Amino acid sequence: MPWDSDVDVHVSADTMHFLASYYNMTIHTCRTEHAPRGKNYMLEVNPKWVNSSPEDSLNTIDARWIDMLSGVFIDITAVHRTPKKPSMMFCKDDHHYRLKRVCVKEADLFPLRDSVFEDRPVKIPYNYAELLQQEYGRVSLTRTRFAG
Repeated sequence: MPWDSDVDVHVSADTMHFLASYYNMTIHTCRTEHAPRGKNYMLEVNPKWVNSSPEDSLNTIDARWIDMLSGVFIDITAVHRTPKKPSMMFCKDDHHYRLKRVCVKEADLFPLRDSVFEDRPVKIPYNYAELLQQEYGRVSLTRTRFAG
């Protein structure tokens, strides 16, 4: 991706609760034409995910989807509703919206759009262009190489 060096995934707090309750530390095998025998991935949920405070700087990542062969992982962070403004949502990881401490409106996220990432179907935020510009600037929509 030209705007960041890694992949981050956000899920709703309800979804994170479900994952933590039923799928924490489970192993999943994914078979593709490139890996017909399959690759194993483990879902690891941080027990501190329920603390939504951005001040808990040692627990900013709520879960990880880990390739068990290479150790490469995707960070997963829960999106929480803002207690005083139920129509607003926030992430505790402070990775997104860090500079402006912007709260994301639910309408910016939902309904999710269908898209493709690295030849795989994915869901992306409804207002993805504005969200990328808020965090990475206007060039994030035209740059094709990551400058690190």
